[in-house]
Amino acid sequence: MVTFAQKVITFNRQLHYSGKLPADFNVINPYLDNPETLVVMQQFYNKYYNDNLKRKFIIGINPSRHGAGVTGVPFTDTKRLYSACGIKMQSAHTHEISSVFMYDMIEAYGGPETFYKQFYINSLSR
Repeated sequence: MVTFAQKVITFNRQLHYSGKLPADFNVINPYLDNPETLVVMQQFYNKYYNDNLKRKFIIGINPSRHGAGVTGVPFTDTKRLYSACGIKMQSAHTHEISSVFMYDMIEAYGGPETFYKQFYINSLSR
């Protein structure tokens, strides 16, 4: 049986935007921009989502260039990826305000293990 982690990882690996954008706009695809992003994203999902549990879906907007735009993990900068999730990213060091808020909330909920068993977070952008 395919796990939730495997589904997310497969989806993320296949992300590609080929549409037209207005002048001075570009697409951030962290999985193409930095090979380490694929590695840490897979470590994260295999650590917290390697099962088939049902979860509530929390939807945010526009992934940040200092959070998911670097780590590949929504609302997670490199500082929280390491300090809260135990996954170190060598090639980048970022700080994102929304990540601080989210991980304060996640910690108050019981920590990443408890939170991610019950919730899946991702972002939409238009």
